[in-house]
Amino acid sequence: MVVAGAGMAGVQTAVALREQGFDGTVTLIGAEPHQPYDRPPLSKAVLLGKAEHSAFDVDFESLGIDLVLGREVLGLRPADRALDTETGPVPYDVLVVATGAEPIRLPGAEGVPGVHLLRTLDDAERLRPVLADRHDVVVVGAGWIGAEFATAAREAGCAVTVVEAADRPLAGALPAEVAAPMTGWYADAGIDLRTHTRVDRVEPGAVVLDDGSRLPADAVVVGIGARPATGWLTGSGVELGAYGEVVADASLRTSVPEVYAVGDCASFPSGRYGERLLVHHWDNALQGPRTVAANILGAATGRPPVVYDPVPYFWSEQFGRFVQYAGHHAAADTTLWRGDPAGPAWTVCWLREDRLVALLAVGRPRDLAQGRRLIESGTAMDPGLLVDPGRPLKAATA
Repeated sequence: MVVAGAGMAGVQTAVALREQGFDGTVTLIGAEPHQPYDRPPLSKAVLLGKAEHSAFDVDFESLGIDLVLGREVLGLRPADRALDTETGPVPYDVLVVATGAEPIRLPGAEGVPGVHLLRTLDDAERLRPVLADRHDVVVVGAGWIGAEFATAAREAGCAVTVVEAADRPLAGALPAEVAAPMTGWYADAGIDLRTHTRVDRVEPGAVVLDDGSRLPADAVVVGIGARPATGWLTGSGVELGAYGEVVADASLRTSVPEVYAVGDCASFPSGRYGERLLVHHWDNALQGPRTVAANILGAATGRPPVVYDPVPYFWSEQFGRFVQYAGHHAAADTTLWRGDPAGPAWTVCWLREDRLVALLAVGRPRDLAQGRRLIESGTAMDPGLLVDPGRPLKAATA
């Protein structure tokens, strides 16, 4: 077994293979030289200097996992059952693609001093002195990572301006009426949020906007999204989708025999939601590997394949709030609110007919926990009871 990618999805795949009884060779290949690490703390504890690293607590040696670090994968030759790397080919019987996603770079900003991304441990370490020195910071993009970095920068005492091309934060993730209350969080935190604003260019010490105005910037942090890190699969025969993601089936198998894909780099068909999902979140990279391991071992023993159809879940800590989301709201036909969005704690519920399909909980973790189970079970809900924030979600069923 060879696993390409040593992030959460790759590490969990290697561990799951051992936990589920595979006793052959497992090789885990990572492009970075660091011991495999968890990414969520990078925008929090590691960035603020409260932790030196976020390495996984996994004893690879005792599990018999051959960990190969600092070795980038360059290509795949299925006919030869070989993975090409910068130091030569690696043969495989079964390959798992878990190379994750890479941040989208701001056009024209490559090579400009002071421009940063926040995806890797090295990125976080380069940004720590920026926060420690309380620099003026411009964040490009008001998505999840932009909000989390802005939160950390304000906590460190930096002056922060966030520039967003859309009319609101999280425009690509949430409907306008749901994201609207979050706009005020920036002002409350002392952050200058500029929507409907595009960057024309970045110069040393400044960001020039499309209206000609200039923002002083000792540092610029770009958070405008990520794309699957799958360029190395071009020409391999592995089917890629519209966003460059590996098109996996319901069992996380690719279009090439004995090659699976999991985590940020792969989409999968969801029977629950009736569409293909590409989920760039931590929980997907934790859950998917168990299905991959089960199907690899099942294929060897003739067991029927396990279908991967989770309720997507993620969380974000921003501006003193704990924001959680479960499900997929695109197919909903009704939106209901629990609590006042001007207050510190509220929830948005999305229903399709009378079934809960997604919810966003701000400061209401119990709603999230109960709602996630209700989405999984497909329980019919009573909308009249659902909107009462004093009633537990599990008691709002039809």
